Amino acid sequence: MEWLEENKLPVGKWSKAVVDWLTDNAQFVFTAVEIVLEQVIAAILFIFQTPPAFVVIALICLLAWYAKRSIWLAAATAVGLLFIVNQGYWEETTETLTLVLAAAIVCMAIGVPIGIFLAHHPKAYSFARPVLDLMQTLPTFVYLIPAIIFFGLGMVPGLVATVIFVIPAPIRLTQLGISSTPTAMVEAGKAFGASSQQLLWKVELPSALPQIMAGLTQTIMLSLSMVVIAALVGADGLGVPIVRALNTVNTALGFEAGFVIVVVAILLDRLLRVGESN
Repeated sequence: MEWLEENKLPVGKWSKAVVDWLTDNAQFVFTAVEIVLEQVIAAILFIFQTPPAFVVIALICLLAWYAKRSIWLAAATAVGLLFIVNQGYWEETTETLTLVLAAAIVCMAIGVPIGIFLAHHPKAYSFARPVLDLMQTLPTFVYLIPAIIFFGLGMVPGLVATVIFVIPAPIRLTQLGISSTPTAMVEAGKAFGASSQQLLWKVELPSALPQIMAGLTQTIMLSLSMVVIAALVGADGLGVPIVRALNTVNTALGFEAGFVIVVVAILLDRLLRVGESN
């Protein structure tokens, strides 16, 4: 056993060498990614924070009623959002929603095409599966180290760490949805002379839409679970008062921010449930 411990594989050194190489040779890529993500974050923040809070709340309640056709859900949404305003966490809530929505946009834009590709190439999926497992099981704090090195402090490294942790969900569910398309439907499309693109857009994607929407739901809820961790690298939002409360052992502050996060999570869960009216 001692011999085995003395001759351990230099996993840490290999990882550091990769990060150092990327820092020296691919910094322009990270700079471009940072600029794009900053613009996405700024645009979503502008939508949430420019109008008065009550206007945004009214629009969200209207969206809740339109999506579910439930006056009770709209009323519950109004009560929950007014509670957040009452507690004085409206700005932090909009920052958290910005992080969540930005992560959802990036994850779905990358994850859905990858899931489609993997569904059409089963051998590639067999190689990708352990990578996806690693991305979801590796402690999320580990992602923060290269994120800080590549992007510094702020919302962008928090968003990048969130995306790495969350993106396996839309990839897996998209792959599942596309690969589960009934064979009879695919064969019927081919019999009518449909091309590969036509099969994808008119047969496979409509059939896989419930799974893809479930992937979006999972993406948003998992992103919300990253709020506190993202705050450790300077991301704004509801994670900041949680971290501050932890550092100062402030019970009141911790429970205030904690209840606000719970309210946001419940509202998002009710709004995003697929196939339910309330």
